[in-house]
Amino acid sequence: MFIPLYDTNRLRHIKLQYVTISLIALNVLVYFVTALGGEDFANAAVLGLGFIPSVVHDSVELAPQFVVIPESLSYLTYSFLHADIFHLGGNMLFLWVFGDNVEDALGHVRYLVFYLLCAIAGAFFQGLVAWDSPVPLIGASGAIAGVVAAYLILYPRVKVWVLVFARIPLRIPAFIPLILWILFQIFMFAQGGEDQVSWACHIGGIIAGAVLVLVLRSRGVPLLAGADEEPAVVAGPVPVAVEPAPSDPQPAQPAPRWGRGTVSGPD
Repeated sequence: MFIPLYDTNRLRHIKLQYVTISLIALNVLVYFVTALGGEDFANAAVLGLGFIPSVVHDSVELAPQFVVIPESLSYLTYSFLHADIFHLGGNMLFLWVFGDNVEDALGHVRYLVFYLLCAIAGAFFQGLVAWDSPVPLIGASGAIAGVVAAYLILYPRVKVWVLVFARIPLRIPAFIPLILWILFQIFMFAQGGEDQVSWACHIGGIIAGAVLVLVLRSRGVPLLAGADEEPAVVAGPVPVAVEPAPSDPQPAQPAPRWGRGTVSGPD
């Protein structure tokens, strides 16, 4: 549908989005470690670290050689695995464009908590929808969906550069592509879209992101903000005009006489 490229939204409360950068670096590192380890190693990582609803819900027992972590930790670990370079690249591009400003609005620690909770929510919703599914869930899409929802609530009027249909560059308000993206996820989930994409995970992340950003945003950070040159929507008292206090009366002054001579007082 669209590919985000860049937004015109500077950082206001932090100097560097080092949590976002660290998350991107960790995802890239995990991908290349698993990819370079060979097919067998990658498959073992998916089974051992991916979120498998039937295993988490004790419907199926995982083979002992693949048990590397407690099952409950897979609610998080799945989000750092990716199927291929395009899966990784798409998620990390969204995180790079939108994650820095969400981190700016929440603060470093709360943003990390926000990101991980959105990942957990994505897996949780997938588990509810496909309770006995033996298919591993992998990818950061649940967390990224939460970031997208938070950005939409925080900065809907900020202009972003996007590639529409991967061909047409446009600079448009963020709410246009982000609302369309969210509606597309909802539509595909309702229609039971292709099996290779967990639309339920996206929906879980969107819901979590929309709720959590209201709770975790830093004090004084407005909602529905625009670009730097536009006033933000901030609730506050309505300014009231106040008349100046009357000053002490001054003695009357003589009217000036206009002409070439000087002004003199009365005799």
